[in-house]
Amino acid sequence: MAKNAFTDEATLRKRERRPFEGHAVTAGYGAERARVLKLLNEALATEIVCALRYRRHHFIARGIDARSTADEFLVHSNEKLGHADRLAERIVQLGGEPDFAPDTPTRRSYAEYVAGSTLVDMIEENLVAERIAIDCYREAIGLLGGRDSTSRLILKQILAVEEQHADELDELLQCLPVAA
Repeated sequence: MAKNAFTDEATLRKRERRPFEGHAVTAGYGAERARVLKLLNEALATEIVCALRYRRHHFIARGIDARSTADEFLVHSNEKLGHADRLAERIVQLGGEPDFAPDTPTRRSYAEYVAGSTLVDMIEENLVAERIAIDCYREAIGLLGGRDSTSRLILKQILAVEEQHADELDELLQCLPVAA
């Protein structure tokens, strides 16, 4: 690629010597930071709500094949907590504050916290939540476009795991006896 396709060195050096604003965002950051922080905190809330629901299901799952399904719920819960950590880290990188206040996740989450009473109910509720998260992450990725490639990459990586979770939950539903 030709050198003149990039901002020249003197301009870059001058631009990035501006006063620091308490975050690592460069002057060339193309997204609306406040909007991205809101989006990431909503995603964080979704991951927290889903992690809690999965964890509850892990402990209360009963019935045929419940143990292996409960184990899968725990794996998903732990992965959700890992997603939450990645989102929180990115929020801080952008100069925001991750919202871990106990009263806000259910209000900000894309997915609902529905307890479910049977093993089938639990799997179905988790599948619905995964589908909601998948659609929301796809939209968020589209909104970010090339304006925040790091946040976009994080959401794409999380989206891949969400799709895997949905596939695994769908397989669990197909394998359970009708009376589960």
